[in-house]
Amino acid sequence: MTLAYSDHAAGRTDRPRMRGFPHRRWQRYNKWTFYAFIAPWWLGFLFLTVIPLVYALVVSFTNFDGLSAHWHFIGLRNYQEAFGDPTTWYSLSRSLLLVFIVVPLSVAGGLGLALLLHQQLRARGLFRTIFYLPSVVPVVSAAIMWKLIFDRDTGALNALTEHLGIPAISWLQDPSAFYALIILLLWGLGGGMVISLAGLQSIPAELLESAAVEGANRWYVFRRITIPLLSPILFFQIVTGVIATFNVFVQAQLLVTQAAGSNDGLVGSVPHSNLLYMVNVWNQFFLSQRFGYGSALLWILFLLILGLTLVIFRSGSFWVYYEVEQDAEKGKQ
Repeated sequence: MTLAYSDHAAGRTDRPRMRGFPHRRWQRYNKWTFYAFIAPWWLGFLFLTVIPLVYALVVSFTNFDGLSAHWHFIGLRNYQEAFGDPTTWYSLSRSLLLVFIVVPLSVAGGLGLALLLHQQLRARGLFRTIFYLPSVVPVVSAAIMWKLIFDRDTGALNALTEHLGIPAISWLQDPSAFYALIILLLWGLGGGMVISLAGLQSIPAELLESAAVEGANRWYVFRRITIPLLSPILFFQIVTGVIATFNVFVQAQLLVTQAAGSNDGLVGSVPHSNLLYMVNVWNQFFLSQRFGYGSALLWILFLLILGLTLVIFRSGSFWVYYEVEQDAEKGKQ
């Protein structure tokens, strides 16, 4: 990297230009330095996002099975079949139900833990660490651990309930398997707790003190000050939570029984109540070898998530408070 100096840039135009020094301004970095720094991101975005999306879109218009070279374009037939397939609608309804249950509970639970651990408590840092640890446990390890806990014969949960006089429950079979999946997903509330806790720590103490001086109770402060100032953080958690919950697959796939009892008679099959949309996509790809139909299902999910995200963004203008925008409006006035 070369630093170039210009007499004209320094305001000394009366001196003759020295031989070997180009007539340029001070320049620390050139434009190629910028592109070099962002190259890892845009190369990853190109080869891991854009190209796979385009490829999946092309495959969705074919009858490609992933193995045979004899395939051809079939137009919108895969999309027509998807919209008329009861399994697709059922799996989509299970994913939507999971989103409407898990996302509000995750956001509210993380905020509740953050409010609790924001208080002046003894060993507060230890409790924060304990609640945050489950969110850093790998998904596969967490699913296997909870699978052992939910086991009907040797699981710790049924051993505890039997001491309370409650009969053993088959948590990994229908219809309890869906509740077990919800518990597994809500186990990692620590991630949302850390984000909400950071938002609580960024609220100016002067606002809370002035509200207390004016005689406001805790509920009024929480509703009128804390929630509006935390609304951008809650908005972020809702958007990312919706996207992540729609893509839940590994937990449902691993949280299965060891005995044969499903309709297809396969050992370890996903219970019918846990037949989420992504589980259905996986079945179409790797059990039925229908890559074209599976790609069509993925694009339908992509458009659905995109539409829901746009709706959430549009609704954010009614309840999300941005302090920067408020300051800008005051400056205009």
